[in-house]
Amino acid sequence: MTLLFAMRNVPEIGLALRCAVVRASIAVARADRRKRVVVETDVEGIEQEVSTGSLPGWDRVEDLVGAAHARYRDVDDGVVADYIPVLATVDPGLYGVCVAESGGAVHGAGDTEVEFSVQSISKAFVYALVCEEFGHQDVLERVGVNNTGLPFNSVIAVELNDGHPMNPMVNAGALATTALMPGASFGEQWENVRGGLSAFAGRQLELDDEVYRSESATNMRNKAIARLLQSYGRIEVDPLEVVDVYTRQCALRVSAHDLAVMGATLADGGVNPVTGERVVSGQVCRDTLAVLAATGMYERSGEWLFEIGLPAKSGVAGGIVAVAPGKGAIGTFSPPLDPAGNSVRGQRATAYLSRTLGLNVFASAPRVAEHPARMPEGTESR
Repeated sequence: MTLLFAMRNVPEIGLALRCAVVRASIAVARADRRKRVVVETDVEGIEQEVSTGSLPGWDRVEDLVGAAHARYRDVDDGVVADYIPVLATVDPGLYGVCVAESGGAVHGAGDTEVEFSVQSISKAFVYALVCEEFGHQDVLERVGVNNTGLPFNSVIAVELNDGHPMNPMVNAGALATTALMPGASFGEQWENVRGGLSAFAGRQLELDDEVYRSESATNMRNKAIARLLQSYGRIEVDPLEVVDVYTRQCALRVSAHDLAVMGATLADGGVNPVTGERVVSGQVCRDTLAVLAATGMYERSGEWLFEIGLPAKSGVAGGIVAVAPGKGAIGTFSPPLDPAGNSVRGQRATAYLSRTLGLNVFASAPRVAEHPARMPEGTESR
């Protein structure tokens, strides 16, 4: 480990050595995984086909986004996060709703251009970047995808699972994921994080220095989790530097508009529908959305999926992004949160749009009347 840190001053050697260490640790994780029961699929060589439908016309989407904003504009439930001191000063009346279509159209109502810190929503997009770098199987074995059923910053969850972070949406898994970001130095890692999330948003995202400093002064729990992961061999580099990169990524400034475009990039098979730039592959989008569906709303993920039916991720600054594969994404911003740390108005607006725009991935309607089942002549239905 001393050699690894020394080599960081020589970028080419540092990067090669870092990659070797990471891949060796992934091999260990793969061996551990073989000892556990896993889902059997046997689909190697089978192409993923896609059939997702589309959104209604422009005017209909525009009207419904406005209706979602108006319906919940006067809701005053929830409290603004205060465990990060600077967040406690945010205006609780701010509220924006935005929908970005996979075809590039963007619809907004309210405070959609007001910037706030992305916070935990960054986890989804850093995970996608790491999956793009290392691939489906390696990141699955290294970080995992299963819900812990415990709060996002739980230390017990790490201990109960023998040091395995379990999934990239809880803080332990997010730290393990950030540690895997490419870069010969921590500074280069950070720039790769910012550059990657900026590509998702379609514009250059900037660091909120005030939020970064405020979080850095109060993130002792994340430092403890990172050191615990290091003790289990899940982080091979300086854990405090990993926490610093992670704190920076959470302090990037975004808007509800940005979140909608970032989500729509995942909905559009990895191509930003506004800029046309490919950010990640279609398989990475599928993997990321599957993780969001299972774990994106923490211990409330099951309820969220049951009620709203969309992969989603929230942040304690008041943002939510929800993705309808092939169709587009919803980005909302409203600072007051429920006890689980999710925006109250954001949840309600997303639920409204999920229903009215037909976004729930589990919803269906009978089609027998339109397309009668064709049965072989002479057979009878049972």
